[in-house]
Amino acid sequence: MPLELIELFGYAPEDKTATAQAPRSGSSCPFVKGKCIKQFKSGLVSGACTLKPSESGPVICCPNRMYAEDYKVLLDVAIDAFGAGMRLCKKQADAVGDGADVVVFGKRWGKELRLPSRREGGGYFVDWILARLGKDRALEEFVAVELQTMDTTGSYEAQVHRFLGTGKVLPDKQSNINWENVSKRILPQIIFEGHVLRQEKLCKKGMYFICPSPVYSRILGRLGGNLRTYHQQPGSLTFRQYDLGNAVPPAKIRALEFKGQLTTTVDQVALAFTSPSNLPEPGVYEEAIRASLGA
Repeated sequence: MPLELIELFGYAPEDKTATAQAPRSGSSCPFVKGKCIKQFKSGLVSGACTLKPSESGPVICCPNRMYAEDYKVLLDVAIDAFGAGMRLCKKQADAVGDGADVVVFGKRWGKELRLPSRREGGGYFVDWILARLGKDRALEEFVAVELQTMDTTGSYEAQVHRFLGTGKVLPDKQSNINWENVSKRILPQIIFEGHVLRQEKLCKKGMYFICPSPVYSRILGRLGGNLRTYHQQPGSLTFRQYDLGNAVPPAKIRALEFKGQLTTTVDQVALAFTSPSNLPEPGVYEEAIRASLGA
């Protein structure tokens, strides 16, 4: 079955109000005030923020959707890591100098961090660095933030054409969330980055990983669902999960709601990933082979 569109350019697909139609006409994203970054192979801009597979609830599939309310997820992390009253700044010169300034390094925010290149073994880069400045505007500590949504397999382009009213009619195709990326890309990436960051003496609270609730559930399932919890420390990994709020009237955007967090360590994640405890019963391959041979 094809994925079901839940949000198109920020609004319900069936929303015909002028407010909802405005970003569609310009292929713009209402969350980061720029062009939508999702595109089909045909060249049509997707505009899909959230999709629903048949077997689960809605899944946010675009990272920019997570930056609603002027990147509130980053402010949430700054407050959790450094304390109440923190404020986000684009550069050091913007700092007030009262110990509550957090300079943000990442896309669309100030300068990009320059790190040494590495040809093999994975990259150093994380999506965001939040650097807290002291009262003298000097660096006191920092945390790293990785934000992950999910991409898709197959194509849901036919639905987008229908809701945009392009006049082009395509057959519905199979499509789904690419859950395999949890094992193939997401977990190896955060394990590697977590080990890099634990070497940093000013990365006192470790790394944060922000994702939609269904992605968090898949990660925990892949790791066996029984990660030990720890207090934040160098080498810790804090998962923060968010989900869509309730449906809203036309011309309104659904809220992004915080659903909880869990702090463990990169060692616990690496151990659970390489030594899974949720294995099937022994002999499943043999039984499948014998059943096929018998058939």
